[in-house]
Amino acid sequence: MALTKEQFQKKFSARRILLPVLLGLGVVGYMLYKNYEPGQLQTLLQANLFWAGMALLVLFIRDFGYMYRIRYITEKALSWKQSFNVIMLWEFASCVLPSVVGGSTIAAFILFKEKIQLGKAIAQVMVTAMLDNMYFVLAVPVVILLAGDQLIPDIAGISETLRNSIGIAFLISYLLIALYAFTMFYALFINPKAVKRLMIRMGQVKLFKRWRIALFTHANELLIASKHLRTKKTAYWLHASISTFFVWTARYIIIGCLIAAFTNLTFDDHIIIFSRNLIYKIVLFVSVTPGGAGFAELAFPAFFGVFIGSFTTIIILLYRLLTYYLYLLIGAVVLPRWVVQVFSKDSPENNTDSIEKPTHQQMA
Repeated sequence: MALTKEQFQKKFSARRILLPVLLGLGVVGYMLYKNYEPGQLQTLLQANLFWAGMALLVLFIRDFGYMYRIRYITEKALSWKQSFNVIMLWEFASCVLPSVVGGSTIAAFILFKEKIQLGKAIAQVMVTAMLDNMYFVLAVPVVILLAGDQLIPDIAGISETLRNSIGIAFLISYLLIALYAFTMFYALFINPKAVKRLMIRMGQVKLFKRWRIALFTHANELLIASKHLRTKKTAYWLHASISTFFVWTARYIIIGCLIAAFTNLTFDDHIIIFSRNLIYKIVLFVSVTPGGAGFAELAFPAFFGVFIGSFTTIIILLYRLLTYYLYLLIGAVVLPRWVVQVFSKDSPENNTDSIEKPTHQQMA
């Protein structure tokens, strides 16, 4: 958890920022070159202002919901300004780091530098991860019920076998996320010591020995987090759960709002777009590029192109501007000021929690 100022800044170097920007814009540029038609500019200027405004409102609700959630999960240890900085840096990290890594890997460190005890910071990040995964686990059965066989898009040029393979891959991803969510719940609230022993034993298996230190560290993190979370009252979980619902619902709705700004959508269309967004996010999650850059732009037409036709590329650009490049820009502005502010202060004396280092006997 101990990162120096230089190590932290290195994670967000100019090269790490420029790479996803160039990759994403390069894909969009190529798609515009192949698909742009002169009439698209006029369509852009004739956007439905209500739905364009709704897209911006949903974006605001999403970010405000994140700030509200982190402030209440930290039991108001963060001010609104600190909450804004934490969320923007968290989003920034998600944009700069590969999707399979994500911003959560450094979120606890960000909270720690905001003078939250390390154990509490770890617990709070784990809470957000567990609630985020639980939302997905609960939402998928609902959207399957609502969207039915339209959940998996009919992609031009692919066989029925390949389409079924996409469905199978989504099902496997869903089961893995569900397993992870319920394992985390079990580890945090039911029997953390048993999970710790299991993770240590996994580290002794030859297949996992290269990750044994990480497994041991994570096992201790679970114990620390469990200690902090078991005492929380109903109101704490109510605030966290309701804000999670609003945050992720807003996150999935925004694509429908953008599409509706340029074409007429029925209520059923909005449901299908919302439902497909869950699969779309899984595609981005397994991407190895920072923030899913390139993959997000390429996969978008397959899921939502049927609703907008040749105007798809413009929607992709608008969507990524609002949900990706905007946070790269805000993060690039917030990060230098935040680094100067938090690293110029002495470490707070009350930040005494630490992850114990494994001894040879414990690791053996």
